[in-house]
Amino acid sequence: MTALDAEGLRAATGIAEPYLRIENVWKAFGDFVALRDVSLDIERGEFICFLGPSGCGKTTLLRAVAGLDPQSRGTIRQGGRDISDMPASQRDYGIVFQSYALFPNLTIAKNIAFGLENTRRPRAEISARVDELLDLVGLPEQADKYPAQLSGGQQQRIALARAIAINPGLLLLDEPLSALDAKVRVHLRHEIKELQRKLGVTTIMVTHDQEEALSMADRIAVMNQGVIEQVGTPTEIYRHPATLFVADFIGETNRIETTHTGGAVRVGHAVLQTETHGLRDGQAVVMVVRPEDVLPHAVGYEAEMKPNQLPVDIADMEFLGSYWRAHLNNPEFANTPLVANFSINAVRRFGLASGTRMTVEIPPERLLVFPREGVA
Repeated sequence: MTALDAEGLRAATGIAEPYLRIENVWKAFGDFVALRDVSLDIERGEFICFLGPSGCGKTTLLRAVAGLDPQSRGTIRQGGRDISDMPASQRDYGIVFQSYALFPNLTIAKNIAFGLENTRRPRAEISARVDELLDLVGLPEQADKYPAQLSGGQQQRIALARAIAINPGLLLLDEPLSALDAKVRVHLRHEIKELQRKLGVTTIMVTHDQEEALSMADRIAVMNQGVIEQVGTPTEIYRHPATLFVADFIGETNRIETTHTGGAVRVGHAVLQTETHGLRDGQAVVMVVRPEDVLPHAVGYEAEMKPNQLPVDIADMEFLGSYWRAHLNNPEFANTPLVANFSINAVRRFGLASGTRMTVEIPPERLLVFPREGVA
């Protein structure tokens, strides 16, 4: 469900606000301001990622929601209840950390049961719930083992089971996969997403890994220097970045400094048409093109040149498994190198190789233009 869908649903049902509402939140550590006037609405059942580089404020925002590091000012509401000043122990969430944080001296069953025992439920009910959770995370045979006897991926599954044992309204994941190797991360992120869908629990995950965010989140909040630069679906964030920072941080890009004139940009002698960006003529801009948006044409392509087509020489090519990366040069293009990702099929079909000349196309809708930072 998108945020717009959710707003329509709330209007139709008379529900006044989303499940979690963060309003004008600031957080300062002495003179350092970690969060600056952050506001965000999160819908019930939504999976949202806080994404950004180290030090951008994403973990600080998660800890403010959890009450582990309360905000300096601003309000946080969960389920219509103001939790801004509520102790962490009284808030309705489960949390999973990067380090697993399992008790090494307790069995797996005891680790999962820890939060349940504090609720003083009957022993039989706790035992049944532990068995249910072990089945849910695919580790039904591990109840009597200790954390040290499990792999990192298995330990993180147990940490997840413990976090959801008491059916929290909110699940918080603080870089839960960063301590695992690449193959385990890919497998576990799929499992976590499937589990979240099955449970329908509202989930916030902090990550610096854009691939994790793009593959797991319903929406992504991209953070930078204590503010949210953009909130949107993975497709919106990737295809329609709102700022130069978001375009740079998500995916790979060619960045070329130029000027904007009459709905186009000029690079050397080449003029490339763009979509409307609300920029004035002569404004200093940065043109951003993703490598996969540089489209190849066959070697010897001699049709009449159309807008945004360029003759280029392939300087070299790198085989990267699922595609080839080509480094392209064109003297008319201000000697600015262009990096393109070509599919294996395109390379084979067009006979692309280092040292050959070809034509590439950059569709206007794929050419992103942003004001140059620090230039009026």
